[in-house]
Amino acid sequence: MAERKPIESWLTDMDGVLIHEGVPIPGADAFLAKLRDTGKPFLVLTNNSIYTARDLHARLARMGLHVPVENIWTSALATAQFLDDQRPGGTAYVIGEAGLTTALHDIGYVLTDHDPDYVVLGETRTYSFEAMTKAVRLINAGARFICTNPDETGPSLEGPLPATGSVAALITKATGKEPYFAGKPNPLMMRTGLNAIGAHSETSAMIGDRMDTDILAGLEAGMQTYLVLTGLTTEAEIDRFPFRPSKVVKSIADLVERV
Repeated sequence: MAERKPIESWLTDMDGVLIHEGVPIPGADAFLAKLRDTGKPFLVLTNNSIYTARDLHARLARMGLHVPVENIWTSALATAQFLDDQRPGGTAYVIGEAGLTTALHDIGYVLTDHDPDYVVLGETRTYSFEAMTKAVRLINAGARFICTNPDETGPSLEGPLPATGSVAALITKATGKEPYFAGKPNPLMMRTGLNAIGAHSETSAMIGDRMDTDILAGLEAGMQTYLVLTGLTTEAEIDRFPFRPSKVVKSIADLVERV
């Protein structure tokens, strides 16, 4: 087997890798500082489409983690990039928050419920029956169905919340139409992210806490993959998957010296 090239660029998931329930994971600040000091291209990724990159920059800064806006890549931005490539200047009916609507506005999309090119479903804390009904009718009338990410549940202090993938399943059941998911584990999110920072997969690494999204997406995008054990996937669960990460480490702190 050919030896892998040295890692020149880093992609890392946010929740479960850098932060956990609103608190920085030990070593996250040192890892980010090392990236900034070395000048290596990097991106912090999240499947959550609620927040804009500017929102996340401010949220992380309040925790003492300094990530420039241009180094944040969300499933909303990946979705917007995909739509801009597929159908520039199109129209969409959107169920989601500012992170998604802002990304679509920024590529020149018109948001409408009148004969849209796409129905775009993202994350929101206020899924309404009326909005879902409208989405079903528009898809049945010919709108193409796009979803920011397939996550079925999201975390909260009270416990799991239904997320985009669960609502997408409801709409699919009502329409018979499967959505195209732009976010992880679709390697499209990784490839568009790599393009955004001028990086190449053969010299890049993906750090994540989930085998089924982060590691799978990194693997399919051709990157080296690092699984940290500070999030959802436990060490005991790794062997249940038909693929493996390049390396398993306890936390992001173990990767500071690799930058």
